[in-house]
Amino acid sequence: MKLKVIGTGSKGNAYILSNGDEALLIEAGVNIKEIKQALDFDYSKVVGCLVTHEHMDHSKSIWDVMKLGINVYASFGTFKARFVADQPRAKKIVSKESFAIGNFKIMPFDVKHDAKEPLGFMIEHPDCGKVLFLTDTYYCKYTFPDLNNIIIEANYSKEIIDRKFGADSGKEFLRNRILKSHFSLENCKDMLSANDLSKVNNIVLIHLSDSNSDEKQFHKEVSELTGKNVTVANNGMEIPFNKTPF
Repeated sequence: MKLKVIGTGSKGNAYILSNGDEALLIEAGVNIKEIKQALDFDYSKVVGCLVTHEHMDHSKSIWDVMKLGINVYASFGTFKARFVADQPRAKKIVSKESFAIGNFKIMPFDVKHDAKEPLGFMIEHPDCGKVLFLTDTYYCKYTFPDLNNIIIEANYSKEIIDRKFGADSGKEFLRNRILKSHFSLENCKDMLSANDLSKVNNIVLIHLSDSNSDEKQFHKEVSELTGKNVTVANNGMEIPFNKTPF
């Protein structure tokens, strides 16, 4: 199994989990041309697309993905916000109700974000094991046993935004919006510490802010905390994403 990063960050998010026989698209927040290119213009192996919420950097191409003949799985709130709830390929899913797409088993769960019905996903496949996908939230009340791979947001450092958007900056509204909508490095580290990482192969940090993060610092701190193989996602990157390192 490989994880392909089509796009990550505020300009657009989209990822592919693929073992060569079947592929799962996660998020559709980039131009459809980029998605098509990443799939080598072969959509026959795509079993579906998961979308966490309606914000454009996650759902921009939701309609175009459906037009390729790919079912999209998201909450009713997400589909309603994007005016596609009545489309036959808009497959409505509910928090904590699992479903299968090909050989992928998906458990959606609710997260905290300024969107209608945002979700995170626990994704399981024989080749990659249990994969946690968590982004665009400021808090997660769940822990997840027996994880093998983790894809997790580390959007900003509280230290950086406190320095940039402090009481004298005149930008406290922006600071508060960031605090109440995204996972900080500190949130990310707390979340990782709350889970058993003994079986984890990869930790991939996604959705880093262009201006409120430090890629080297984030990589260093999460690596030191976990002792795991940590990758900071960048557009176009491909990462081996198997259940075990071997």
